[in-house]
Amino acid sequence: MSEIVVIAVDGPAASGKGTLARRIAAELGYAYLDTGLLYRAIGLELLRDGEDPADAETAAAHAVAFDAATTDFDDPVLRDEETTRAAGIVAANSQVREALVEVQRRFAAAPPGGAPGAVLDGRDIGTVICPEADHKIFVDADIQVRADRRVKELQDRGVESIPSRVLQDMKERDERDRTRSVAPLAPAADASVIDTTNLNADAAFAEAMSIIR
Repeated sequence: MSEIVVIAVDGPAASGKGTLARRIAAELGYAYLDTGLLYRAIGLELLRDGEDPADAETAAAHAVAFDAATTDFDDPVLRDEETTRAAGIVAANSQVREALVEVQRRFAAAPPGGAPGAVLDGRDIGTVICPEADHKIFVDADIQVRADRRVKELQDRGVESIPSRVLQDMKERDERDRTRSVAPLAPAADASVIDTTNLNADAAFAEAMSIIR
C-alpha cells in the first residue's frame, strides 16, 4: 500500500492559502481540510450559546465535545466577521488547539474517501500538526492587499463591511496569531514561501505545483 502524501499550506488570513490549497487538492485528487473552519465552528457555537469566546475553560469544553461529523461547514455564518473574531480568540487557546490536533492528524493519516493524499490549510500545519508533511508551503501577502481581498470577498457575499474595520481586525488577528505562546503563525524552517501580493490565483497555483512536482 502506498504511503499517504501530506501537503501543508499555511499563512495568514486572506493570503490566498485556502483557494490555493483547494486547487492543489482538486488537481491531485487529494482530500482537503480547511482547518480554520474547526476553530470557526467552535467560535460560532460559543456565540450561539451566548458564551464568551475569551472564556478559556468554556471554549475548551466546547472543543473537547466538538463533533466534526455533525457540523455544517457550509453554514455561511462561519465566515462572517463576528465569527472570524471569535475564531481568532479561541485559536489562541492552548486547550482548544490541543483538543483539535488529533482531529487534524487523523484526517492527514487517513484521508476520507480513500484519497491517496491530504491537503490541509491553516496556520500551524507545517510546524505543529504535520511537521513531517511531504510538502510545506507558506502563503503570505501585504496586509493591505489581504484586507482589500477580504472586503471584496464580503461584498461578493452581500455582506456590508467597513474597509478600515476589516483592516484593523486583520491587524489584530495577525498580532494574536504571530505572538501567541502556542503554535504561533510562522513558516516552517523547511517551508517554501509564496508571496501572493502581486500574484493572481493562476500564478500562485503554478508556483505551488512547481514546488510540489
